[in-house]
Amino acid sequence: MRHRVYGKHLGRDKNARTALFKNLVGSLILHGQIVTTESKAKAIKGLVDKIITQAKSKEARRLVSQFLVQKNIQDKLFKDVVPLLKERSSGYTSIIKLGNRLGDNAMKVKMSLLLKSSDKSQESSKEKSKLKSKSKNKTVILSETKDIIPKKLDSSPSTNAQDQNDKNKSLKRGVKKS
Repeated sequence: MRHRVYGKHLGRDKNARTALFKNLVGSLILHGQIVTTESKAKAIKGLVDKIITQAKSKEARRLVSQFLVQKNIQDKLFKDVVPLLKERSSGYTSIIKLGNRLGDNAMKVKMSLLLKSSDKSQESSKEKSKLKSKSKNKTVILSETKDIIPKKLDSSPSTNAQDQNDKNKSLKRGVKKS
C-alpha cells in the first residue's frame, strides 16, 4: 500500500483513478464542457491546466499523447482549443455549481473550458454599443402610427381559463373537442 498519495483518491485504486482522469479530461477537451461531481472536477482541474500549457509548445505533441491517447482528442486540442487560449497563461476552466444529485446528494457541477477569445468579446461589445446608439437616434411620430384599438376583455375570465384547461386535458388524452 502506497501511503501519502498526492491528490484525491475518489475511492479508487491508482489504475482506475488514472483511467477516470484521462476520460474526464478527454471528454472536457472534446465537448468543451462536462457535468460531473465537484470532487472529480477539482481533481482534474490541475491536469487540464498542465496539459493545455504543455500543448502550447510546438514539440509537445508527444508529451500530450502520453496522457491523451485518442487521436481525435489530440487533434481537437491542438487545432481548436490551444489557438483560442494563447493569451491565457493559466485558469483555462470554470466550475459552476448545479445543485445536489438526487441519488447520493453529491454536488453536481458543470466544468467548461474558457474558450472565448478576446477579439470576439470586443466585437460583440462594439456591436452592442452601435445598437444602443441607433435605438437612441430613432424617434417615433405618433401621428404616423396606426391607431390601436384595445380589444374588450370578456367579463368572465375564469371560464376562459377553464375552457382552455379543458382543451389541454382533452388534447393530452387524444380527444379533439370542438
